[in-house]
Amino acid sequence: MPSLTIANKYGSFFNLARQHQIIFYYVGYFSQHIVAAMADAVKLQLEVAGVAAPTRRKLFSSFVEMAQNIIHYSADSLTPASQNNGELRHGSVCIRREEDGSFSLLCANPIERLVAEELRVKLSALRSMTLEEIKQAYRQTLREETPEGSKGAGMGFLTVARDAREPLEFDFDADDDHGQSPVFYLKAAI
Repeated sequence: MPSLTIANKYGSFFNLARQHQIIFYYVGYFSQHIVAAMADAVKLQLEVAGVAAPTRRKLFSSFVEMAQNIIHYSADSLTPASQNNGELRHGSVCIRREEDGSFSLLCANPIERLVAEELRVKLSALRSMTLEEIKQAYRQTLREETPEGSKGAGMGFLTVARDAREPLEFDFDADDDHGQSPVFYLKAAI
């Protein structure tokens, strides 16, 4: 006999995801292998849904960049912070279909407090740039050498901002009462 407890506990989450037109959601630990498997699933799901090729490309590249940022910068890690290969770090990513047929791509992960302020400065500057300025910064960054300690020289945010149809939105949710790392939220409208 089916358990009503399961439906009561998890049915509301399932229905909420359906109500908000969530087409993909993952929360847990990210690794290169997990991202590759998720990327395959997202790519196929978008193709089957008949999403136009340019939109699929933008969603796919932005999805991969957001997942890579989680792998490289999440403060919640099962691997040592000094490990630069085979990282296993916690976060979440979500793709939602909006009422107008466009998409929202969202991600969240805990980050170190010092990184939060760096991100705030970098993303605030990026939000004020025009699309042409973003493209120019992208091309310039491609020509430069990657700074020591960086895992992409900021290419990820530039890629997502270039593909978004409006400025990126971001936020930080700090739980200072419990001494936990702030959670970084990023949203791209595609």
